Amino acid sequence: MHAITIPEPGGPEALVWAEVPDPVPGEGEVLVEVAASAVNRADLLQRQGFYNPPPGSSPYPGLECSGRIVALGTGVSGWSVGDEVCALLAGGGYAEKVAVPAGQLLPVPDGLDVVTAAALPEVACTVWSNVFMIAHLRPGETLLVHGGSSGIGTMAIQLAKAVGAKVAVTAGGKQKLERCAELGADILIDYREQDFVEEVRAATDGAGADVILDIIGAKYLDRNIKALAVNGRLAIIGLQGGVKGELNLSTLLSKRAAVTATSLRGRPLAEKTSIVAAVREHIWPLIGTGRVKPVVDRTLPMTEAGAAHRVLEESGHIGKVLLTR
Repeated sequence: MHAITIPEPGGPEALVWAEVPDPVPGEGEVLVEVAASAVNRADLLQRQGFYNPPPGSSPYPGLECSGRIVALGTGVSGWSVGDEVCALLAGGGYAEKVAVPAGQLLPVPDGLDVVTAAALPEVACTVWSNVFMIAHLRPGETLLVHGGSSGIGTMAIQLAKAVGAKVAVTAGGKQKLERCAELGADILIDYREQDFVEEVRAATDGAGADVILDIIGAKYLDRNIKALAVNGRLAIIGLQGGVKGELNLSTLLSKRAAVTATSLRGRPLAEKTSIVAAVREHIWPLIGTGRVKPVVDRTLPMTEAGAAHRVLEESGHIGKVLLTR
């Protein structure tokens, strides 16, 4: 088969479409013929040599895919050759085929085509595990989403609204904020011109955000704590603003607040299987009825993965960037 390889770390030009050995599904795995994958920030880090795949996983980038099952490994039940699926991956999505643990498979949701389904697994699993399974966002609470126009952000807005929460977002520029509003965001904050702490407090009668989903990390740590409500929960899922910050524990104590930080890629199979099952139970019906929709900025051929990485680096996109076979 062919896959996007990274012979040497570097810029987008480091991504090379090359012939590689076919993957073989092991026990409990299926072989998926890939129809599409999606680009995530982690792929950019892997290309640069900063985020290696977990031991034993595919060396090729791509944390999600969609396609059709073409072979079953031993011990797999509930799936058949020919099923259209999408999948959460530890790597290998930028390829013609990928071996996937059966517990990380999802059916293509009702009413959705197989290519568009590639936009779902990573964002759905990330948002559900952090905002709902860990931070326990509840109806009537306020969620602050940093990067509201990103793939993660557009999913978080829709899911939070679906459960009856109020949503604040930060994004850069009128166009991105308008798209967030169309998806249901209630409080629109241009981080280039506005202080999100002041804006969130003003919109919540001084209370602050009950849950914050943060992709920035160190740069926002102090302000995120200030923006939290009493009993608030800060979920850190990205480090675009650095890895080391100073935390005022007195403020955290006074608010009886909690800070969590998670990644999805390196979690044990059992944890990923549990998350995927929860996503299928809670999110897939919302997608099937059209209440929640994947947001796709553009679709490019997989052989042009370098161009897709440039799109993410320039941060002009809204939603997901897909790669098709």
